[in-house]
Amino acid sequence: MKKITTLTLGCLLAVTASKAQIFSDDFESYTITTPLLGIQSANWRTWSSTVGGTGDDVAVVNTDNNTVGGSQSIYFSSTIATGGPADVVLPFGTTPITSGIFTFTSSFKIPAGKTGYFNFQGTAVMGNTYTLECWMQGGVISIKNSGGAVMISCPQPVGTWFELSLVANLTTGNWELFVNGVSQGVWANAVNKVFAIDIFPPDANSSYWVDDVSYDTAPFTLPTVNAAASFSGGMLTLVGASDGIGARLTGGVVGAAKTVSVDVKNFGSSIINSFDLSVNLNGGTPQVVNVTGLTLASLATTNVILPTPFTLVSGTNTFTATVNNVNGAGADGDATDDVISRAYNPIVPANGKVVVVEEATGTWCQWCPRGAVFMDLMADFYDTYTAGIAVHNGDPMTVASYDASMGALVSGYPSSLVDRLPEIDPGSMETDFLTRIVIAPKAFIVNGANYNSSTRVLNVSVTSTLQSAISGNYKIACVITEDSVSGTGSTYNQSNAYSGGGAGPMGGFELLGSPVAAALMNYNHVARFISPDFGGIPNAEGATTSIGGVFTWNFSFTLPASFDDTKIHIVGLFIDPTGKIDNAGTATIAEAVTNGYVSGSGVGVNDIASAPDAQVSIYPNPSSNNSTIALNLDKASTVSVAIYSVDGALAGSKEYGQLNGNMSLPVDMTKFNAGMYFVNVTINGNTTVLKLIKQ
Repeated sequence: MKKITTLTLGCLLAVTASKAQIFSDDFESYTITTPLLGIQSANWRTWSSTVGGTGDDVAVVNTDNNTVGGSQSIYFSSTIATGGPADVVLPFGTTPITSGIFTFTSSFKIPAGKTGYFNFQGTAVMGNTYTLECWMQGGVISIKNSGGAVMISCPQPVGTWFELSLVANLTTGNWELFVNGVSQGVWANAVNKVFAIDIFPPDANSSYWVDDVSYDTAPFTLPTVNAAASFSGGMLTLVGASDGIGARLTGGVVGAAKTVSVDVKNFGSSIINSFDLSVNLNGGTPQVVNVTGLTLASLATTNVILPTPFTLVSGTNTFTATVNNVNGAGADGDATDDVISRAYNPIVPANGKVVVVEEATGTWCQWCPRGAVFMDLMADFYDTYTAGIAVHNGDPMTVASYDASMGALVSGYPSSLVDRLPEIDPGSMETDFLTRIVIAPKAFIVNGANYNSSTRVLNVSVTSTLQSAISGNYKIACVITEDSVSGTGSTYNQSNAYSGGGAGPMGGFELLGSPVAAALMNYNHVARFISPDFGGIPNAEGATTSIGGVFTWNFSFTLPASFDDTKIHIVGLFIDPTGKIDNAGTATIAEAVTNGYVSGSGVGVNDIASAPDAQVSIYPNPSSNNSTIALNLDKASTVSVAIYSVDGALAGSKEYGQLNGNMSLPVDMTKFNAGMYFVNVTINGNTTVLKLIKQ
């Protein structure tokens, strides 16, 4: 922390003393009886007009309690969910400012529970380029970049006037935020030009006063030799959190070991050939990297990845990066940008919690590479805390029943469900993940297994141990996924809207053609089986619903020869009465075998047997009228179905003869009484027993 005068002196070491474009407005000169700012001012305008007086002008108010000095200020409020109608603009000149030191200062007063907001526009065309946004709400000031990512945040004084200043070196791209004259941190801004400030009440909760608005500029001359440390895009970058080309995750969990990436920028006029970079966590022993053999041009950037991961701890993790010994000459021309710190507070995951991310995807879907990239990022960055499941549609990896149930919950492709919360874009997976990982689960889930590599029969036990009492219809389901799935033929080609880079970077897909040839594709997290179905089977039958209650379902799967059993993951799902996934367990076959298989002879253990050479499920379940038996047959097979009531009476049966491939067999339940039924699906003499509820 330092006073604004300290930064200003540091920034202006190589700056001429003269300033230009100095402006200030305390709103004391305006007439209250004509309470619109734009029509009285030669400087202010509105978003929609070069002069004021339109419906988006703002009132000048006379309230002694809501001014810093004097008696007048401007007041913004809204009762509209999308904000407005007030929307006023102060241009900083006739053309965008693109170099030198730019300083903006204003005072704000925001009542408790209310929102304040402004943004900087980068061009004279309003809405064309957002340099940054400043949100003031909930006692927090958040500076966001043009993409909406938070660059820096700090506490906001509530219910009292405070001064906010932004000091930007537009030549180098370094920005700094001050509150009441105290520095809150430095970041590298993606957009380094300013044309105007736009003040706009952004939501129905907006209510705030603005006073004493000022700005000035000063020229800046680069030192001869000067390197600056910067976290990429102003954000702490943890390797695994960003693929570096179009997709980013920003969170982290306590205990995770993550590698830090630091940008070093040449903010001098001469080429940089070498430098030393050190990074420490919370003041501990630094890691030092000696970088040599460079030809880093003026204003260019190089990225350095620290060799050893840092382990995130509970509370504030402060990473400090220092660049020195530039070109072997010790101190450089500006010591103020050699050191940068960034505080990071990792998420503390709830004990035993695993979050499930289901992605609706397909090889035909041109935007689905986005889903694949973010699914892989989630698996990499959150490893044991998340279970990814790619539910394919309309391609050879489709599991019919899973696809049908998933399709009923999404409006398009790609889409994602995190613990079966409402549908989101894959790019927002992390946001929902972070809300779920901190919620203590009702039950811990352990997947056990035994596996015969000769017959390829995988027997799975999914055991739930209650951590709190439950009531209602909690259910269990089991999903089998496979990584690194590949195939031949055009149906394994991946359609790719990112080809050529026109849609922006996306994990390297912008470097590939469209479609991406099957030979170049490996599909991860691919759903292979779901049993008994999307909704699951009741967990609590015959088991206690109090803390410590243990209940197990057994499942059996026969893995086709085409599946790579070393790439299989078992995902046990614990589903709450609303259909959300309360918790999950995930394990490889080897891990599940080590956990041990809980056999069907145990107390509180029920069996569901899945037939060899087939994937079998039934949906919807429960159902009031009609359900469908979904089969995915690897070869031509003789199929029959028999339905029994709980007392063993035959309710219906049908012989289907020889079937092959993905099949949907209708079940007419209109003549059944409400209750539970057992659906026996016999394939080549092997029977799968599914429970079906008639509502």
